[in-house]
Amino acid sequence: MADLEEVDLGTKSRPDLSQEPSFSNFIRNSSSESAQVIPITISPPEKETITPTDWAGGELNPQDAWLPITESRKGSTYSAIYHILASGIGLQALLLPVAFSTFGWVYGTIFLSLAFSWQLYTLWLLVQLHESESGTRYSRYVHLAVTAFGGMCVQLIIIGGGTIQLLIRTVCKDGATCNAKPLTGTECYLAFMCMAIVVAQCFPNLNSIARVSLIGTITAIVYCTMIWALSIGKGRPRDISYDPLPLESTIATYGGILNALGIIFLAFRGHNVILEIQGTLPSSPKHSSHKRMWSGVTMSYVLIAMCLFPLAIGGYWAYGNKEPFSNGAILKAISQFHGHNTSQYVLGLIYIIIVINCLATYQIYGLVVFDNMEIRYTSRKKKRCPRWLRIVIRLLFGGLTFFIAVAFPFLGSLSPLIGGFTSVPLTYVYPCFMWIAIKKPRLHGGMWCTNVALGCFGLFLSLLFVAAAAWNLAVDGLNANFFKP
Repeated sequence: MADLEEVDLGTKSRPDLSQEPSFSNFIRNSSSESAQVIPITISPPEKETITPTDWAGGELNPQDAWLPITESRKGSTYSAIYHILASGIGLQALLLPVAFSTFGWVYGTIFLSLAFSWQLYTLWLLVQLHESESGTRYSRYVHLAVTAFGGMCVQLIIIGGGTIQLLIRTVCKDGATCNAKPLTGTECYLAFMCMAIVVAQCFPNLNSIARVSLIGTITAIVYCTMIWALSIGKGRPRDISYDPLPLESTIATYGGILNALGIIFLAFRGHNVILEIQGTLPSSPKHSSHKRMWSGVTMSYVLIAMCLFPLAIGGYWAYGNKEPFSNGAILKAISQFHGHNTSQYVLGLIYIIIVINCLATYQIYGLVVFDNMEIRYTSRKKKRCPRWLRIVIRLLFGGLTFFIAVAFPFLGSLSPLIGGFTSVPLTYVYPCFMWIAIKKPRLHGGMWCTNVALGCFGLFLSLLFVAAAAWNLAVDGLNANFFKP
């Protein structure tokens, strides 16, 4: 697969490989001028090899100029911020108050802070590994597009379509004010998918959807703020408690703790598109992309922290252990406890904002799949994918994700199990081992010990989360409502 672009950073910018990377570089935003390597794909050998000293900037691999991810290198720090925020904030954060109901104020805040710091560190690793010291750029995390990104698009259809259904019920007051027959779940999924594909047809590459990502960023911040502010503003219901929920046995106790911990660790997402986002930024022998990208990451995660921490703490303060354990937990708590004294227009506005956010996020994750499909065409034909074929690819992918969403509308119930297998390793484990394999820090040195410890502990947590999710499914069962969204 030709996913690489050769970029020379100059001999003066190459690091002394005898020096060990230090953690202080992470705090100082990496003082080294060198970019790093991540061995994800291998470019086929070219007939003519252009050495770093011959290159003065620009694209060396023409295939990169034909693909949606790397078609445009005119991105900026601000466009990177929009992409990171739109892909990094999701409805899984609405479950954070449920985790706090298990741990309480102190431990809940500590665990959330640890998970936030850990995933921010692995993000730093990925940003540094985007470019090699020889200039090679790796603009794709790993070829898991169909499984990882396609799965995310299916979940967005389920969430977006389900929210459209909630919006119709809210506006029509469960049919009391509307004479028309309400839309079924399948029809709502279809409506969302059609809107998502229409939007996807308008934007050929990742850099072109920067404005869409800006809309996704604004809507994510707005609905998170509205939800926690509304929860606090309406006051606490009667008879709420902050005591941990009663658990029947020792195994159930450990299972509940692991599930709560899994909710916290799965609240963060977006690592699997970070290299794609960095691939939209320009790079030259004098100015590599990693500094600009890290500036975007730091600014983005300040805003993400400002969304997630108030949501977790404010939601727990408002509802305690009465928080319902389901998708969109705090949103359902608002309807359950404050629906009678909350304007239907306010609830409807929140639902509309969530639908818009899902549409914007769909574009980022969907474009990664389109890129993976177009790579196959450009590798064989040695030319740009024609417009008509791009339209067909988007239509086929939209139809496939719609079919999966309708066939398996209960995928949200499997999120802890799927997340333990995929999201936890992608976010917390793989970057640590990649750094060791590629940078080869001094054995038993600071960076070596840090990454080995975090990587092994992340694998251990992944196994525990999978075991806990499987145990809960065995005990509680699964409502496998095939083709009944």
